[in-house]
Amino acid sequence: MTVTLHVCITCRAGQTLGEGETTPGKRLHGAILEAGVPDGVNVVPVECLSACSQGCSVALSAPGRWSYVYGRLSDANAQDVVAGAAAYAAAPDGLVPWRSRPEIFRKQSLARIPPIAVMPEAAE
Repeated sequence: MTVTLHVCITCRAGQTLGEGETTPGKRLHGAILEAGVPDGVNVVPVECLSACSQGCSVALSAPGRWSYVYGRLSDANAQDVVAGAAAYAAAPDGLVPWRSRPEIFRKQSLARIPPIAVMPEAAE
């Protein structure tokens, strides 16, 4: 099953940017792609994760798994984000053991969201 790593590309990380300057979020997205996306991980740029006061942010999710939002990131954290995404992809329920998480995923978690229950469609 493929997991999704959402990367907020509009994040300014509290910086005032000049005309045409690349946002820190876009730099993080590019650094993640350059670091090499692990098998089973689909990287998706998104316009906003509503974690604006928390620096650059990413979210990991997959059907039937716990989802996570991480913040206070920069392009310097790309390798750790990729390692964390690989560990998440390998965990069948999305719960990566504490010691197996990169340090930034242990200390910079903004939210943990339970799996969304799939409701059967009503019979017509």
